[in-house]
Amino acid sequence: MEQVDVVLANNDRVTLRVGDVFLKIDADQARTEVEVEAMAMAPVPTPEILWRKPPVLAVAAVPGRALGRLQDPSTASPAAWAATGAAIRALHGAPLPRWPGPSVDELASRLDSECEWLVANDVLPAEVVTRNRRLAETALRPWAPVFIHGDLHIEHVFVDGDEVTGIIDWSGACQGDALYDLATLTLAHHEHLGDVIAGYGSEVDRDLIRAWWSWRCLVVVRWLAENGYGSPDEYPEIAVLRSQCL
Repeated sequence: MEQVDVVLANNDRVTLRVGDVFLKIDADQARTEVEVEAMAMAPVPTPEILWRKPPVLAVAAVPGRALGRLQDPSTASPAAWAATGAAIRALHGAPLPRWPGPSVDELASRLDSECEWLVANDVLPAEVVTRNRRLAETALRPWAPVFIHGDLHIEHVFVDGDEVTGIIDWSGACQGDALYDLATLTLAHHEHLGDVIAGYGSEVDRDLIRAWWSWRCLVVVRWLAENGYGSPDEYPEIAVLRSQCL
């Protein structure tokens, strides 16, 4: 008998795995609508949708294995990272989704509130928060919007050898800054940034990618802490924030 594995469980959503089927249960059906439409539009491999009965979306497992884990060194080849860069470039070259992403003002407001929380709760020294905040603010400038995944976490990309076999979890897809996807993918894995850029096939501003690293780490720590992901001291994001000050 196949067992039920809890892949993800937090206050917003739950993902269960039964054999080769993932059952995604989301309290916000607007996110599911985005995920379904984005997967249909994306010019890259995505999971097959098996059925949908709100609030549940059933998708098939994609072949291969994750490109890596945020907290561990990646064992994927440089060619696999480059292939991921090429897939991202294909996505960014696709027609825009009909829904916009957060505005620069919205992103700045979120940054403000999260930095205040980090300092008020003594999660990080104020100087570490301040230096990363100043760096993050440089990413919040006008950009030409592209079709972004929006949560291109390293564990959301699957590869088999040197080939990308699937990109999962599209509920954050929207119009946004191309560099945000590249930064999210390489967060805590800066040693593979060159491979990704080589596959992406275009010059990018590495300083802005570094700025997005700071932004993403600053805004995610409270959510992780409030959803049972352990002590912030153990988060890879905290390590990144500290390293950004070196």
